Amino acid sequence: MQRDGEGVTAVEPLVPYRLSICGLDELAGFADDGVSHVLSILDPDWPAPAALAAYGPHHHVVRRFHDVADAAPEVDAPAAADVDAILAWSDVLVADAAAHALVHCHAGISRSTAAAVILLARDNPGREAAAFEAVARLRPRSWPNRRLLTIADRRLGRDGALLAALRTHQRRMAAAHPEFADLVDGVDHAHHVVGSP
Repeated sequence: MQRDGEGVTAVEPLVPYRLSICGLDELAGFADDGVSHVLSILDPDWPAPAALAAYGPHHHVVRRFHDVADAAPEVDAPAAADVDAILAWSDVLVADAAAHALVHCHAGISRSTAAAVILLARDNPGREAAAFEAVARLRPRSWPNRRLLTIADRRLGRDGALLAALRTHQRRMAAAHPEFADLVDGVDHAHHVVGSP
């Protein structure tokens, strides 16, 4: 099923598989959509999503961390192990061109969109801006987690290219969605995405 706007669009120029992004409240809508691989990004104590029980057989990976931009004693911040797990999951996807990969977090705005950028940028050095543009088509309201992308930029050897593309994406999002505008000036200090549980 091809959807315009939220959730699903063609990203084949960057990856050979189908990619979808959503939040927890949208998971049920993908139960009959042929999802073969799921990446769940959840808060540390959040239960496994019950909606996934209605899915057909699928390869499921769960990562648990808070949607924060900076490490702090009271939070589980995104870590290098989380980026490594996303990249390892990407290895599985690249090996299966028929895959339909679904990435979700709580709201489908921050952690999941950052993970999607990592998936799209992984094998496309120099096309970081295109990865963000694809995510913007998948999720017109997105604010990818900066810490996750900072780690990925180092892991992928992009020398700041992912972060430069992130800043461009954030300016575009702020122009389209006023609720993001106040995050732009203080992006290096923003911790939680607006509207995320």
